Amino acid sequence: MRKIIDLCKEVPLLPLTILAAIPLALIPQWRPWGHIHSAFDPGVGEWIIILFVVWTIYTSIREMIDSIRHGHVGVDLLAIVALISTVCVQQYWASWAVVLMVASGEAIESYAENKAKGNLTALIKAAPQQAHVVTLPGTDGAEADMTDEGFRKVQQAVEAAQREGKPLNAGNGHFETVPVNDVKLNSVLLVLPGEIVPVDGLLLSGTASVDLSNINGEPVPRTIFAGAKVLSGSINGSMTMMIRTTSLAADSQYQQILKLVSAAEESRAAVVRTADMLAVPFTIISFAIAIVAWIVSGTGLRFAQVLVLATPCPLLIAAPVAYVAGTARLAKQKILVKSQDVLENLGRVTHVFFDKTGTLTVKQPQVVRVEKAKGVPADVSEDEILMMAGVVEGFSVHVLAKGIVEAGRAAMERLGRLPSSSGKTAADSNVDASHRALPNPSDNYPVVGNVSEIPGKGVRGTVDGHKVEVGRYAFVTEQDIVSQEVHNAAEEERNEKAMEAADREAAKLWPDTLEPDEMATYIAIDGHLAARIVLRDIPRYNAKQSIQELRKLGVKEETMLTGDKKSSAMIIANEVGITDVRYELLPQDKVNAVREASEQEKSGAETWWERATAKLLGEPIHRDVTMMVGDGVNDSPVLAVADIGMAMTDGTSTAASESAEVVIMNDDIGAVPKGVRIARQTKQRMLQAVLVGIALAIVGMVCAAFNLIPVVAGAFLQEAIDVVSIVWALTALFDRK
Repeated sequence: MRKIIDLCKEVPLLPLTILAAIPLALIPQWRPWGHIHSAFDPGVGEWIIILFVVWTIYTSIREMIDSIRHGHVGVDLLAIVALISTVCVQQYWASWAVVLMVASGEAIESYAENKAKGNLTALIKAAPQQAHVVTLPGTDGAEADMTDEGFRKVQQAVEAAQREGKPLNAGNGHFETVPVNDVKLNSVLLVLPGEIVPVDGLLLSGTASVDLSNINGEPVPRTIFAGAKVLSGSINGSMTMMIRTTSLAADSQYQQILKLVSAAEESRAAVVRTADMLAVPFTIISFAIAIVAWIVSGTGLRFAQVLVLATPCPLLIAAPVAYVAGTARLAKQKILVKSQDVLENLGRVTHVFFDKTGTLTVKQPQVVRVEKAKGVPADVSEDEILMMAGVVEGFSVHVLAKGIVEAGRAAMERLGRLPSSSGKTAADSNVDASHRALPNPSDNYPVVGNVSEIPGKGVRGTVDGHKVEVGRYAFVTEQDIVSQEVHNAAEEERNEKAMEAADREAAKLWPDTLEPDEMATYIAIDGHLAARIVLRDIPRYNAKQSIQELRKLGVKEETMLTGDKKSSAMIIANEVGITDVRYELLPQDKVNAVREASEQEKSGAETWWERATAKLLGEPIHRDVTMMVGDGVNDSPVLAVADIGMAMTDGTSTAASESAEVVIMNDDIGAVPKGVRIARQTKQRMLQAVLVGIALAIVGMVCAAFNLIPVVAGAFLQEAIDVVSIVWALTALFDRK
């Protein structure tokens, strides 16, 4: 009932038109003023309908002019002429039906678009509106030093306010609530349990649990530690946390998502403009049928009979509703498009380029095996070695660190040293090295201390009282060839060459040689070489399946672009099923490869029919489209040059997504074929809705021309045709494989 009331408020003409049927039924010809003219002498009920007709014509003309000003074809002319003709032949019930059709058409359009935009609206409503800024006594809130004492004071103030039921801005001098747009850089913010994080920042308090489902669809809350990046739009868990802002509200991640959503809502797809163009010949055909029927029958009533069936609502409403529905369906799958034109082109993709590292493969090399060195006691398990390596690598910024940390975390779970529900570690959360903090120690958690890192060489520390070193072979074996203090570039170069030579010699200690795409790091425990930890780029678990699905969808070519050497590139390509591989490419080489393919595909010969159709519709009916899928900052140029740039992100990176037209927010390569399939289904439903609506209307007009459909019945029949078209367009919201 509430929804019906809201709908009537949005379209007040609808309930008023329904009420107007009462005087038309009860007092249609009551004339308290007496008879005026024998040929045209409406009664009270009929005059009410005439007033509704005049108002509808006025609003329709105004909307038609506004549409033309905005570059869209205004085709409400059919409804206007139909209204005038029904009044002229004094078919007032038909006039009422046409007014009802116009009003209900607006109501159906409003309902359909609100239904289609449901997923987009949910994103917008979740946007944070306010923030709690910490203002410690005697300090500037923007520069507050969050020491342990500062944390304690703020926490006590929060608890006191909660006990007394006071708002946080109760004037106690510790914090104030301000609009989110007033938050400054480097401010310290308090985020209460269950609140939405207002702006991007770094976590200052020890640990926190955040729900990222609004940003990347991740279903399980993520545990983060001090120094981790906290994204706006994420939801705080059960503990109060404090963050230091790193972005203004307008530049924060959630606002970037909302900008994409708003742009998609306001855009107009090329295929919708095509529907506008189709409305012009439909209007001409409708008038032609009506005029011929009038001439042959000799009565203007036949003209009205035809035109009440001719309003092009399937073109005006069904087409945009289908595309809004498709955009909303993509958003539900965490696929955001910057415009509906992109949604149209996404369904035409014929050639997909993939970046290798981080797109076809996981974002960092993964541990594939641990090879113990000779002389290591049998009771020292591989899991214990991984655990020790993982906890010290948690403090490293090296490219291999995250893979080792993840393997170490899994090893700790298997050893019972870390609960499996503890979530991700510090290294999984883009942690600033200067703010790294491990979980609160428990009786079972490894005790870590004295950690230090020498960039490019390795990291060392103590784990449960054991000295642990992880890194290059020369570093962990403490060979004299490594200078701990480097004073110039020449000395650094000598160091590097010496360490490379040591790594080559170390490889001889193990019987198995490394594959071209494998890399190794070494671990020493208590001064003795313990193991070689082997890592490699591994394909995403669903990369091969995604390539296969693209081929089933009719994508003609898939190409992998990478800066890696041929041997490494071919291993990944063979595993995911891509045969066209371009390797040892610089960023500019990737740009040139995509640009050349795009130009080549667009230069194909067109038939005269295709050229004529392109001029009529404003775009080619058949056009090959190239798409680049990437994830990193160095992918931004090639994403921009492709017909469609698709960025894969987990919500923590915006550089690539700013250059892309499509953004996958849940970092899932499976969303690539899913996006193409949804785009194609959306266009299919739109065309079906439009063509079915036009076909039914033309059949109805022909029947009316032969006097098979009375004028009042025709008006209601047109309403049914509109409902069928719009409901069919709404099915773009649903997956019907």
